[in-house]
Amino acid sequence: MRIYILSSGKYGGRVVNNLVEHGMASNIVGMEDYPEDLPEFIDDFSKYIPQRLSPADLILSVGLSGDINMIVPEVARKTGAKSAIIPIYDPEQMPPGLQQEIIESAPDVRIVFPKPFCSLEPVGDAPIDEFATRFGKPVLFIKSDHFIKKVKVLRGAPCGSTDYIAKGLWSTPEGEAELTATHKLNNYPCNASTVKDHIVGDTNMHLASYQIKEAVKRALGFAVKSAVVDPETCDPSQCQAECIKHCPQVLIGLDTITLHEDGLTATKNSITIQEDTLTSHENIITSHDKKAVIDPATCGYCEICINKCPLDAIEIKTGKFEL
Repeated sequence: MRIYILSSGKYGGRVVNNLVEHGMASNIVGMEDYPEDLPEFIDDFSKYIPQRLSPADLILSVGLSGDINMIVPEVARKTGAKSAIIPIYDPEQMPPGLQQEIIESAPDVRIVFPKPFCSLEPVGDAPIDEFATRFGKPVLFIKSDHFIKKVKVLRGAPCGSTDYIAKGLWSTPEGEAELTATHKLNNYPCNASTVKDHIVGDTNMHLASYQIKEAVKRALGFAVKSAVVDPETCDPSQCQAECIKHCPQVLIGLDTITLHEDGLTATKNSITIQEDTLTSHENIITSHDKKAVIDPATCGYCEICINKCPLDAIEIKTGKFEL
């Protein structure tokens, strides 16, 4: 796969360096670096298009903010690329209107806007999927015996934070690994914005922390904390499923909160919580209404769903949620 990179600033440089360090140097057929102080609004993009462009399969735009991203469709056309990735790390960097304008300018190019970059997963496009098998949403292998003995990064965040976090997890008690991973991410020079993104109702930094939490949970096979729905109180017909509409993880494309028929929410076989209030397979709650179900693997326990639920049907619980 041939990658042409449009880069700007420390964030762009960090991503490029991480790709090179992880064996992607031979895939990079060209790169153009842009200053960070470009005008917010640009009328003529032609002077910013690289003069020498090599044939490419994938365009990667990292660190570019605002209108300068409009060069992506033209760079794709001139290189022959049919795929592009433009990660979003700040709500002001790539507003929805600009995203739509870029997409409409390149109808033959598959363009994705992962928010943040470490949420990228395969989308059914060959070049993007090939990239996403190596960089994107973190995937870990963890060997543990009450304490973490070994951590291997199977897929890392493009910025390099996953390797840093993995090293910091060694010897951590299993029950503390989720929180430790979040602290390590906050210590890493991550460029994800701490400004609230009003489209998802949360910050990109928090979204990044939810992705590494999920990687830890899945590698261990359980979560230690999650929002939990009371199926007897939950009634989406009375609330228009506010929890789903406002969950930041759902808003970036995950199935963190879904509706299930007949009150099938969770079981003792899959979840053990401190207050044993859930039903088992042998005694499933019967109801003709759909009930909200929260996936403990992807729940970041941000409490937004709790604040939005008008029926007070959701609370944060701790324990051991088997995945």
